[in-house]
Amino acid sequence: MAERERSHTRPLGGVFVAHSQVLTATDVQRALTRMSHEVVERNGGADDVVLVGLQTGGVPLAMKMAETLRQIDGTQRLDVGSLDVAFYRDDIGLRPVLPEAVTDIPVDLAGRVVVLVDDVLFTGRTIRAALNALNDFGRARAVQLAVMVDRGHRELPIRPDYVGKNLPTRREEMVDVGEDGVWIGTLEDK
Repeated sequence: MAERERSHTRPLGGVFVAHSQVLTATDVQRALTRMSHEVVERNGGADDVVLVGLQTGGVPLAMKMAETLRQIDGTQRLDVGSLDVAFYRDDIGLRPVLPEAVTDIPVDLAGRVVVLVDDVLFTGRTIRAALNALNDFGRARAVQLAVMVDRGHRELPIRPDYVGKNLPTRREEMVDVGEDGVWIGTLEDK
């Protein structure tokens, strides 16, 4: 969970307390490399692929994945964008609306394969909102989902195509994906 989301999750402004590290920085890079190979294999290369990182946790992962895809496929140009889904969510009013982050989709998505990239897949509601938001940028030929951590507890029938780590958790636990790896912990009052 990115700092932006953490600051608006109950307890409001809570502090993430890590209990254990489940992936190191090396493990995260290895998972990104594996997922990138899977993207190239499934799509016959990366020519028609557009990576779209979901704000905020998915954006740095999308950037790192793009670097890896360029190395694997030899593609010089790979389009990478970012998407904020705050106003497309179906739980507005049930949770605080987060300050708007940058949405930057650099190309028309019509006829392209869009790979949504996020850090943690939990209930699936963020992905549902992302699918609605993508329609504003053209009709993609296909939309695929890459997540670093799939923690279960789905409320919608959404399944990732590429997963770094399946990590069963309790609902009250939090998962933090960062440059130093993946941590599991809890939010506690300040």
